Amino acid sequence: MITIKEIAKQLNMSTTTVSNVIHGKTGEVSDETKKKVQDFLKKVDYVPNISARNLAQNESKIIGLALKARADKYENLIMDPFVSVLIGGVEETIRNAGYFMMLYISSDTDEIMRHVSTWNVDGLILFGMLNDDGIRVSEKYKKPIVCIDTYSIEGLKHFTNIGLDDEQGTYDMANYLISQGHRKIAFLSDNMNGVDLARFNGYKKALKDARIRFSSTNFLKIKPRADEIEESLDEICGRSDEFTAIMCVSDLYAVTLIAALTDRGISVPEDISIVGFDDNMLGQLHRPALTTVHQDVKAKGVTAAATLLKQLSGQKTPNQIKLPAHLVIRDTVKNINK
Repeated sequence: MITIKEIAKQLNMSTTTVSNVIHGKTGEVSDETKKKVQDFLKKVDYVPNISARNLAQNESKIIGLALKARADKYENLIMDPFVSVLIGGVEETIRNAGYFMMLYISSDTDEIMRHVSTWNVDGLILFGMLNDDGIRVSEKYKKPIVCIDTYSIEGLKHFTNIGLDDEQGTYDMANYLISQGHRKIAFLSDNMNGVDLARFNGYKKALKDARIRFSSTNFLKIKPRADEIEESLDEICGRSDEFTAIMCVSDLYAVTLIAALTDRGISVPEDISIVGFDDNMLGQLHRPALTTVHQDVKAKGVTAAATLLKQLSGQKTPNQIKLPAHLVIRDTVKNINK
């Protein structure tokens, strides 16, 4: 690769002039000189040495995105529509700001930190952190960090979490089901941590406020691994006659359940009502169209990246940023008041 020094020698210019043109600092360079340098760069197919430039500026222009995937849930995390849209929002934002994204996915927090702590990244975005994960990360990584959907950042005031009022979202949906005459309402999830726990709490609060007794048998656990899901769906569908409605923690699970019910001759919403959470493409394209809680997943990724960029520029950001959610009423809930 030709160097700036060699270019300057061939053009009979100073290395400073050539460097200024290459790096866009052309305020004191004449248009004629600028064009002469640019034409030569095009002729020799010059590619700037970004690593050398960043090293000189003490920055990498790389932002790390680390995703924690539960081993008992995902075979391929990016196949989840929520995650793919989220990543797209992050990548687009940092690319438009002149940064690059480095992605790492693992079910092991220690493994994630072993790798990201060796990366020369300017900042880090974390998704899927649970329990004491945030504290463990902060012990090894001292640069700016933004979390997405993390409910374990107490005592970590230098973190910013980008989240949603998940509890309010399920509270509103449960109230909607109750307004349609439903009192036997189940809640379906694969775990009781983080976001799922917040949504479960909103569901329980709505039942309590409506003076509907909650029973632990109302919690339906789906096992999403390929070798477990069919048996899990058999059990859930076998209990469907115990309820008039099932609240699913995500659209992915809602659509999966509707398909399983349909295969077993159980009609939605005629026999049972099903609702989801996220309002992603799966629920929008499914027929009957899914009643759900809408959140702007891309905006969540965009906000996380934009917040980290603010931190990198020296700005302070709040400990929590909560994005709005609202009900989307479609076709999977039957009014049983009639």
